[in-house]
Amino acid sequence: MLAKFRAKRTRAKIHGTSERPRLSVHFSNQHITAQIIDDDKGKTLCYVTTVGAKMTGTKTEKAAQIGAEIAKKAKVAKVKQVVFDRGAKLYAGRMSALADAARKEGLEF
Repeated sequence: MLAKFRAKRTRAKIHGTSERPRLSVHFSNQHITAQIIDDDKGKTLCYVTTVGAKMTGTKTEKAAQIGAEIAKKAKVAKVKQVVFDRGAKLYAGRMSALADAARKEGLEF
């Protein structure tokens, strides 16, 4: 319940535009999902998930792989800058691994 309030508070300050869409990240118990969303149009530009993917390693290593893949897909979609939406999660551990990998591939936050 508390996580919903934290996510709502975080998203109240974040809004993705056409020039700078929102990079939304979700961690479940087993999977990781990242998507780039244009909130003005209400469209998902690209997304990457571990569901159905054959990724190995710890969840932190998987998060780094997802960060690198979403940055590559963002380049294809001609997105260079994003607004980072961490949701209810703190910016540490897996979240920072995903963000660092995306930055390493050229995505600007």
